[in-house]
Amino acid sequence: MKSKIRIILDLLMTAILPMLMAFHITGQDLHEWLGTGMILLFLIHNILNARWYKNLFRGKYTVLRVVHTVVNIAVLVSMLCLAYSGIRMSGYVFSFLSFDGSMALARRMHMAASYQGFVLMSVHAGMHYGMVVGMAGKVTWKHRMPKGARWGARIVAVLIACYGAVCFYQADILSYMLLKNQFAFFDFEKSAVLVFTEYAAIMGFWIFISYYLGKRSSLPDDIKKWLDQNGVSHQ
Repeated sequence: MKSKIRIILDLLMTAILPMLMAFHITGQDLHEWLGTGMILLFLIHNILNARWYKNLFRGKYTVLRVVHTVVNIAVLVSMLCLAYSGIRMSGYVFSFLSFDGSMALARRMHMAASYQGFVLMSVHAGMHYGMVVGMAGKVTWKHRMPKGARWGARIVAVLIACYGAVCFYQADILSYMLLKNQFAFFDFEKSAVLVFTEYAAIMGFWIFISYYLGKRSSLPDDIKKWLDQNGVSHQ
């Protein structure tokens, strides 16, 4: 039951993420409410996964465990920065609060953390995508997905990843992540559907990369053993 709740939370956060990135489509009011919802979901997610923090200094650190730990901590830091900067700049949800400090600094922090968090959360989702695939397969096919369906899903995944890679490059997201460009530029001529589709495809690209790089079949036995002990599936 707890694992199902985790997956539902992850799916909700995955659905909200591209909407948060499309600020010029949702507008500031809805953006703030979505951001507040994302922070609450993230807090619940961390409470449900509190055991991960307890085990940080236990056991052997393999390459994969180091990567998982670095990504998870980076996601946590980016979310804390987003929460602070978002509340600091709030004009609706948290407008009743008063803060000292530079609004310009909060804006830069929010911009960098939003794009960094977008990529990091997508990578995090990809690292745990095997569990979602496994549960979806059990629900949909009861036993094992037919070979034709598996190959069809892989082809679709490749196409989405390729499209996402193109969108990532065209949107120049890397320059926002590194604050080389401190002002986000939006194409107001694009439809809302296209904007959400592009951000979803970019997420798909990073999920695809992280999922297949960490695919269980290519991992050494010690990493497989650690995955089993920590309940992480990469099949």
